[in-house]
Amino acid sequence: MPFALGLADAHMTMSSAVRKFSLAMHVSSAVGWLGAVAAFLALAIAGLTRPEPQLVRAAYLAMHLVTWYAIVPLSMAALVTGFVQSLGTPWGLFRHYWVVTKLLLTVVATLILLLHTGAIEHVADAAGRVDLRPEDLRGLRNQLVGDASAALFVLFATTMLSVYKPWGLTPYGVPRQYESAAIVGRAALSRRAPAGKYALLAIIGFFVVVLLLHLAGLSPRAH
Repeated sequence: MPFALGLADAHMTMSSAVRKFSLAMHVSSAVGWLGAVAAFLALAIAGLTRPEPQLVRAAYLAMHLVTWYAIVPLSMAALVTGFVQSLGTPWGLFRHYWVVTKLLLTVVATLILLLHTGAIEHVADAAGRVDLRPEDLRGLRNQLVGDASAALFVLFATTMLSVYKPWGLTPYGVPRQYESAAIVGRAALSRRAPAGKYALLAIIGFFVVVLLLHLAGLSPRAH
């Protein structure tokens, strides 16, 4: 608890200029991550559906570059700057369900992204060596479309959390609600906490299952 308390109160040591800079960096990296995933999804759909061998090859090679030069760096930047931003504002890291949920979604999305880089490498390598027929690596190519669609949904969900800030205070944040009166604004927020708890537990359970399936090698793959 002392460690958590120190994290929650860390914003008091950060200047306004630093907080604004960290916010600008966080928004830029988060929006860039979402845009890069959208581009990846467009390329994955083109690689799966277009009949032209040269276009298919270009799509999968471009996906490899987008992954390593845009998606991975931007996801790491969004995670780090989000952590810094939570410490640099009265929202704190553990006070509000929406902050905890957003952080969890970002961490899990980054982990799943890193788990899928092998599949992206495999398809890009195959596309660089031979012309892929529609039936070649079909399961893996379908998986890339599905993964990118899911990632886009998660990133949209984190954006919505940032805008609407639902669910109220966590048990840790309730005793400190008056310390953050400028942001909380009304004690009624604390009465919505159970909904946030259930949503957070559901999200944790879902992503734990997804991670276990991927670690067990049960995700769809082509042979």
